[in-house]
Amino acid sequence: MKKTIIVGATSGIAQALANQIAQSGASLVLLGRSASKLDLMAQDLRLRHGATVEIEAIDFDSFDSHAPAVDRAIERLGGVDLAIVCHGSLGDQKACERDFRLAEAEFRTNCLSAMSFLAHLANRMEEHGAGCLVAISSVAGDRGRQSNYIYGAAKAGLSAFLQGLRNRLFPKGVHVLTVKPGFVDTSMTAHLKKGLLMASPERVARDILRAAESKRCVLYTPWFWRWIMLVIKLIPESIFQRLKL
Repeated sequence: MKKTIIVGATSGIAQALANQIAQSGASLVLLGRSASKLDLMAQDLRLRHGATVEIEAIDFDSFDSHAPAVDRAIERLGGVDLAIVCHGSLGDQKACERDFRLAEAEFRTNCLSAMSFLAHLANRMEEHGAGCLVAISSVAGDRGRQSNYIYGAAKAGLSAFLQGLRNRLFPKGVHVLTVKPGFVDTSMTAHLKKGLLMASPERVARDILRAAESKRCVLYTPWFWRWIMLVIKLIPESIFQRLKL
Protein backbone atom coordinates (compact mmCIF):
# COMPACT_ATOMS: atom_id res chain seq x y z
CA MET A 1 0.00 0.00 0.00
CA LYS A 2 1.55 3.31 -1.07
CA LYS A 3 1.70 6.13 1.41
CA THR A 4 0.99 9.26 -0.62
CA ILE A 5 1.13 13.00 0.03
CA ILE A 6 -0.54 15.36 -2.45
CA VAL A 7 0.24 19.08 -2.16
CA GLY A 8 -2.32 21.31 -3.87
CA ALA A 9 -4.85 18.52 -3.61
CA THR A 10 -7.93 20.46 -4.72
CA SER A 11 -6.57 21.32 -8.17
CA GLY A 12 -8.19 19.52 -11.11
CA ILE A 13 -5.22 17.27 -11.87
CA ALA A 14 -4.64 16.55 -8.17
CA GLN A 15 -8.27 15.49 -7.66
CA ALA A 16 -7.99 13.06 -10.57
CA LEU A 17 -4.72 11.74 -9.14
CA ALA A 18 -6.20 11.28 -5.66
CA ASN A 19 -9.16 9.37 -7.08
CA GLN A 20 -6.95 7.00 -9.08
CA ILE A 21 -4.48 6.53 -6.22
CA ALA A 22 -7.28 5.85 -3.72
CA GLN A 23 -8.62 3.09 -5.99
CA SER A 24 -5.34 1.21 -5.53
CA GLY A 25 -5.76 1.09 -1.76
CA ALA A 26 -3.18 3.74 -0.90
CA SER A 27 -3.29 5.91 2.20
CA LEU A 28 -3.30 9.65 1.49
CA VAL A 29 -2.64 12.97 3.16
CA LEU A 30 -4.08 15.88 1.18
CA LEU A 31 -2.70 19.40 1.63
CA GLY A 32 -4.59 22.32 0.10
CA ARG A 33 -5.75 25.90 0.55
CA SER A 34 -9.43 25.27 1.34
CA ALA A 35 -10.39 23.19 4.37
CA SER A 36 -13.98 22.84 3.15
CA LYS A 37 -12.95 21.57 -0.30
CA LEU A 38 -10.45 19.17 1.24
CA ASP A 39 -13.09 17.83 3.60
CA LEU A 40 -15.55 17.17 0.77
CA MET A 41 -12.82 15.52 -1.27
CA ALA A 42 -11.77 13.28 1.62
CA GLN A 43 -15.35 12.24 2.34
CA ASP A 44 -15.84 11.30 -1.32
CA LEU A 45 -12.64 9.22 -1.45
CA ARG A 46 -13.53 7.40 1.77
CA LEU A 47 -17.07 6.69 0.62
CA ARG A 48 -16.22 5.57 -2.91
CA HIS A 49 -12.98 3.71 -2.29
CA GLY A 50 -12.79 3.05 1.42
CA ALA A 51 -9.53 4.97 1.38
CA THR A 52 -7.61 6.17 4.42
CA VAL A 53 -7.45 9.95 3.91
CA GLU A 54 -6.16 12.74 6.15
CA ILE A 55 -6.33 16.45 5.27
CA GLU A 56 -4.69 19.72 6.27
CA ALA A 57 -5.38 23.24 5.05
CA ILE A 58 -2.25 25.30 4.46
CA ASP A 59 -1.15 28.65 3.04
CA PHE A 60 1.22 27.78 0.20
CA ASP A 61 2.88 31.20 0.36
CA SER A 62 3.67 30.88 4.07
CA PHE A 63 6.97 29.07 3.64
CA ASP A 64 7.63 28.61 7.37
CA SER A 65 4.58 26.34 7.58
CA HIS A 66 5.75 23.91 4.89
CA ALA A 67 8.29 21.80 6.81
CA PRO A 68 5.98 21.22 9.83
CA ALA A 69 3.12 20.29 7.46
CA VAL A 70 5.34 17.80 5.62
CA ASP A 71 6.51 16.31 8.93
CA ARG A 72 2.93 15.95 10.17
CA ALA A 73 1.86 14.30 6.91
CA ILE A 74 4.70 11.77 7.05
CA GLU A 75 3.97 11.05 10.72
CA ARG A 76 0.30 10.40 9.95
CA LEU A 77 1.20 8.02 7.15
CA GLY A 78 4.05 6.33 8.98
CA GLY A 79 6.38 7.19 6.09
CA VAL A 80 6.00 8.32 2.49
CA ASP A 81 6.36 6.41 -0.78
CA LEU A 82 4.96 8.98 -3.22
CA ALA A 83 4.69 12.78 -2.95
CA ILE A 84 3.11 14.92 -5.64
CA VAL A 85 3.32 18.74 -5.72
CA CYS A 86 0.45 20.07 -7.82
CA HIS A 87 -0.38 23.60 -6.74
CA GLY A 88 -0.03 26.61 -9.01
CA SER A 89 -1.80 29.60 -10.52
CA LEU A 90 -2.20 31.03 -13.98
CA GLY A 91 -2.12 34.77 -13.55
CA ASP A 92 -3.02 37.55 -15.94
CA GLN A 93 0.07 38.15 -18.09
CA LYS A 94 -0.87 41.74 -19.00
CA ALA A 95 -1.62 42.62 -15.38
CA CYS A 96 1.75 41.15 -14.33
CA GLU A 97 3.49 43.29 -16.95
CA ARG A 98 1.92 46.42 -15.48
CA ASP A 99 2.48 45.56 -11.81
CA PHE A 100 5.57 43.57 -10.86
CA ARG A 101 4.07 42.77 -7.46
CA LEU A 102 1.63 40.50 -9.30
CA ALA A 103 4.50 38.91 -11.22
CA GLU A 104 6.32 38.31 -7.95
CA ALA A 105 3.20 36.63 -6.52
CA GLU A 106 3.10 34.30 -9.52
CA PHE A 107 6.72 33.34 -8.93
CA ARG A 108 6.07 32.69 -5.24
CA THR A 109 3.20 30.33 -6.00
CA ASN A 110 4.40 28.60 -9.16
CA CYS A 111 8.10 28.36 -8.41
CA LEU A 112 9.30 29.23 -4.89
CA SER A 113 6.43 27.66 -2.97
CA ALA A 114 6.71 24.43 -4.97
CA MET A 115 10.49 24.42 -4.44
CA SER A 116 9.99 24.81 -0.70
CA PHE A 117 7.73 21.77 -0.43
CA LEU A 118 10.01 19.76 -2.72
CA ALA A 119 13.08 20.63 -0.65
CA HIS A 120 11.49 19.39 2.58
CA LEU A 121 10.06 16.26 0.96
CA ALA A 122 13.40 15.54 -0.74
CA ASN A 123 15.27 15.72 2.57
CA ARG A 124 12.88 13.31 4.25
CA MET A 125 12.97 10.86 1.33
CA GLU A 126 16.75 11.09 1.18
CA GLU A 127 16.92 10.13 4.86
CA HIS A 128 14.74 7.10 4.12
CA GLY A 129 16.63 6.19 0.93
CA ALA A 130 13.51 5.54 -1.15
CA GLY A 131 10.42 7.14 -2.65
CA CYS A 132 9.16 8.99 -5.69
CA LEU A 133 8.85 12.77 -5.84
CA VAL A 134 6.61 14.26 -8.55
CA ALA A 135 5.99 17.91 -9.42
CA ILE A 136 3.81 19.50 -12.06
CA SER A 137 5.67 22.04 -14.15
CA SER A 138 4.44 23.06 -17.62
CA VAL A 139 5.29 23.08 -21.31
CA ALA A 140 5.15 26.87 -20.92
CA GLY A 141 8.57 26.70 -19.27
CA ASP A 142 10.27 25.30 -22.38
CA ARG A 143 10.41 28.65 -24.15
CA GLY A 144 9.38 32.16 -23.16
CA ARG A 145 6.46 33.47 -25.21
CA GLN A 146 4.83 36.88 -25.04
CA SER A 147 1.43 35.39 -24.13
CA ASN A 148 2.55 33.85 -20.81
CA TYR A 149 6.25 34.41 -20.14
CA ILE A 150 5.73 35.27 -16.45
CA TYR A 151 4.07 31.91 -15.80
CA GLY A 152 6.50 30.22 -18.19
CA ALA A 153 9.56 31.69 -16.49
CA ALA A 154 8.35 30.48 -13.08
CA LYS A 155 7.79 26.98 -14.46
CA ALA A 156 11.18 27.03 -16.21
CA GLY A 157 12.79 27.73 -12.84
CA LEU A 158 10.84 24.87 -11.28
CA SER A 159 11.90 22.48 -14.06
CA ALA A 160 15.57 23.38 -13.59
CA PHE A 161 15.22 22.87 -9.83
CA LEU A 162 13.69 19.43 -10.41
CA GLN A 163 16.48 18.50 -12.80
CA GLY A 164 19.09 19.29 -10.17
CA LEU A 165 17.06 17.51 -7.49
CA ARG A 166 16.86 14.40 -9.69
CA ASN A 167 20.63 14.47 -10.19
CA ARG A 168 21.20 14.82 -6.44
CA LEU A 169 18.72 12.15 -5.31
CA PHE A 170 19.29 9.43 -7.92
CA PRO A 171 22.23 7.83 -6.06
CA LYS A 172 20.16 7.99 -2.85
CA GLY A 173 17.41 5.77 -4.27
CA VAL A 174 14.84 8.56 -4.67
CA HIS A 175 13.24 9.15 -8.07
CA VAL A 176 12.16 12.62 -9.27
CA LEU A 177 9.60 13.06 -12.05
CA THR A 178 9.03 16.39 -13.84
CA VAL A 179 5.55 16.62 -15.37
CA LYS A 180 4.98 19.05 -18.25
CA PRO A 181 1.29 19.17 -19.17
CA GLY A 182 -0.12 21.15 -22.05
CA PHE A 183 -3.67 22.52 -21.87
CA VAL A 184 -5.72 20.63 -19.27
CA ASP A 185 -9.47 21.10 -18.78
CA THR A 186 -9.51 22.45 -15.22
CA SER A 187 -10.69 25.59 -13.44
CA MET A 188 -7.27 27.15 -14.15
CA THR A 189 -7.95 27.04 -17.90
CA ALA A 190 -11.71 27.68 -17.77
CA HIS A 191 -11.22 31.00 -19.60
CA LEU A 192 -9.53 29.28 -22.58
CA LYS A 193 -11.34 27.86 -25.58
CA LYS A 194 -11.52 24.08 -25.55
CA GLY A 195 -9.87 22.62 -28.63
CA LEU A 196 -8.24 19.42 -29.82
CA LEU A 197 -5.16 20.06 -27.66
CA MET A 198 -7.18 20.24 -24.41
CA ALA A 199 -6.79 17.08 -22.31
CA SER A 200 -8.90 15.82 -19.43
CA PRO A 201 -7.36 15.77 -15.93
CA GLU A 202 -8.14 12.04 -15.75
CA ARG A 203 -5.97 11.34 -18.79
CA VAL A 204 -3.14 13.46 -17.41
CA ALA A 205 -3.39 11.72 -14.02
CA ARG A 206 -3.13 8.28 -15.67
CA ASP A 207 -0.05 9.42 -17.59
CA ILE A 208 1.57 10.74 -14.41
CA LEU A 209 1.04 7.57 -12.40
CA ARG A 210 2.32 5.37 -15.24
CA ALA A 211 5.40 7.61 -15.62
CA ALA A 212 6.07 7.51 -11.87
CA GLU A 213 5.74 3.72 -11.84
CA SER A 214 8.14 3.31 -14.76
CA LYS A 215 10.55 5.89 -13.28
CA ARG A 216 10.55 8.27 -16.21
CA CYS A 217 12.44 11.51 -15.66
CA VAL A 218 10.33 13.95 -17.71
CA LEU A 219 6.74 13.48 -18.85
CA TYR A 220 5.03 15.57 -21.50
CA THR A 221 1.30 14.94 -21.28
CA PRO A 222 -0.48 14.28 -23.52
CA TRP A 223 2.43 12.77 -25.42
CA PHE A 224 2.22 15.05 -28.49
CA TRP A 225 3.37 18.08 -26.48
CA ARG A 226 6.92 16.74 -26.53
CA TRP A 227 6.99 17.16 -30.31
CA ILE A 228 5.09 20.45 -30.35
CA MET A 229 7.57 21.97 -27.91
CA LEU A 230 10.53 20.48 -29.77
CA VAL A 231 9.44 22.35 -32.90
CA ILE A 232 8.91 25.57 -30.92
CA LYS A 233 12.34 25.28 -29.27
CA LEU A 234 14.04 24.74 -32.65
CA ILE A 235 12.72 27.99 -34.18
CA PRO A 236 15.69 30.41 -34.48
CA GLU A 237 15.44 33.40 -32.16
CA SER A 238 15.69 35.81 -35.11
CA ILE A 239 12.42 34.34 -36.40
CA PHE A 240 10.83 33.56 -33.03
CA GLN A 241 10.95 37.19 -31.88
CA ARG A 242 8.66 38.13 -34.77
CA LEU A 243 6.01 35.55 -33.95
CA LYS A 244 2.88 36.16 -31.88
CA LEU A 245 2.74 33.12 -29.62
